[in-house]
Amino acid sequence: MLHFEKKGNGKETLVLLHGFMENLSIWNDLEMHLSKDFSLLKIDLPGHGQSDILAEIHTMELMAQEVKKVLDAQNLEKIHLLGHSMGGYISLAFAEKYPEKLKSLTLFFSTYFPDDEDKKQQRIKSYRIIKEAFPNYVKAGIPNLFNPNERDILEGKMETALEVALSTNNLGALACVKGMVERTDKKHILENLNAKILILAGKHDNAVKTEMMIKNLPERTYLKSYIIDCGHNGHWEKPSICAEIINTELLHNMPKNFIL
Repeated sequence: MLHFEKKGNGKETLVLLHGFMENLSIWNDLEMHLSKDFSLLKIDLPGHGQSDILAEIHTMELMAQEVKKVLDAQNLEKIHLLGHSMGGYISLAFAEKYPEKLKSLTLFFSTYFPDDEDKKQQRIKSYRIIKEAFPNYVKAGIPNLFNPNERDILEGKMETALEVALSTNNLGALACVKGMVERTDKKHILENLNAKILILAGKHDNAVKTEMMIKNLPERTYLKSYIIDCGHNGHWEKPSICAEIINTELLHNMPKNFIL
């Protein structure tokens, strides 16, 4: 069973899935601003935080199955699912396998696009350095995930992100990188899912092709997207703004047939 923490007694369950080289502690800033109408379920994904490595390759589908086991153990029937970055990829895999479980799906600085060939090759080339020089890999990558125009005021958050990433098991990180290479296009999930879909994206996100993703979104009444003036880490860069959007869209702008 994956490690998890629960917080709050709200009537709506919001499940939070962190991203690559993160753990459930990343939600601390955001959760202070989330509505008390939410009960939060924060999960450490395989090979991250206090959750074990499960396989040589952590596919998004494998990790979605493990998330489902946590929900089943907690007797949760209908949930709001939010995933940051890699957590968003897992959320899409979850939506594909278990669409009946979802009231809403939030891609939080994530994308439905698979890796293009350049990105796949970049990930494959990183395998060796993740195994042999993981601290160098972390220190080279983390600063690029923040808004370059606000690095002076985000210095403390960048240090936190570095600490969290460096605490990750390098072989757990490697298993997830291999899984991300295998991702497929999930646009059909956004086109067909019978649930509210919310997308929060960063104007300065170097990890997601925000403009292309937003431009190619299907036109659906209950799909909402927001572009925020930050990088890849809205939970650290703009937590109050992100929480306000989540509270509004998932609690007050839900279609009637999704409210139980």
